[in-house]
Amino acid sequence: MSADASIITLTTDFGTEDAYVPAMKGTMLSIAPEARLVDVTHEIAPQDVMESAFVLQSAQPYFPDGTIHLVVVDPGVGTERRAVAIREDGHWYVGPDNGLFPLVIEQDPDAIVELDNPEMWRTSSPSSTFHGRDIFAPAAAHLAAGRSLEELGSPVTSLEPLRWAEPFIESNSIEGWITHVDHFGNCITNVRRSTLLDMLELDEEESLDESSLSLEVYAGNTVLDSIHSTYGDVSGEDPLLLFGSTGFLEVAVNGGNAAELLDIRKGDSIKIALSQSA
Repeated sequence: MSADASIITLTTDFGTEDAYVPAMKGTMLSIAPEARLVDVTHEIAPQDVMESAFVLQSAQPYFPDGTIHLVVVDPGVGTERRAVAIREDGHWYVGPDNGLFPLVIEQDPDAIVELDNPEMWRTSSPSSTFHGRDIFAPAAAHLAAGRSLEELGSPVTSLEPLRWAEPFIESNSIEGWITHVDHFGNCITNVRRSTLLDMLELDEEESLDESSLSLEVYAGNTVLDSIHSTYGDVSGEDPLLLFGSTGFLEVAVNGGNAAELLDIRKGDSIKIALSQSA
């Protein structure tokens, strides 16, 4: 991997008002000055491991092979949780071993190391509260500069597990919840299109015609009765359901903020009761 072609993405819960992100970027550029740093987001809710995994999983497929994904959402910083780097299918991942990466990768990685080689840290006495600057950022930069994964630390065979919370499916209903509220106020659920297919006993190859479904969806302070294909299918400021670009069911408002208008928050439940009309 050549240094001038190296991309490092950054996903954190640090926000942009403080010096945390610039400190990480400065550390990386001191080691790999020609690396290209791409901000995925720094607005993850504080310590929300699942949200960081959801956002990175939504962005990662669009980056080229050789990309290094640095993720610092680390409620266990300074504890005995491991710091790790991972190679999987042409991509590298660097961050805390707190269940985040199994959510993104969803398969056994090609290789994992614990970042326990002090020569690859920023300092031999890293801060107990800022491993992002002192351990994770240097590891990502060393990879970008051409170091091998094995130089960063000792091999390990597994990661701490964490699984997505799946919706609960009954014969004629699905109960899920809101996993993410995006910048526009769209409320993204954990209900995939395939979940509806499973409940309706349809194969993946079969078409799901939303217009043929009779349903009631309870979300926030509203009840919706149909699934649309795009936001413009309803009048301005009207709420709707649709399967968005992430592949999950969304509660949205055309031209408005669904979270605010419908009083929906991350973690709220959503109930879908439906049957296929004749």
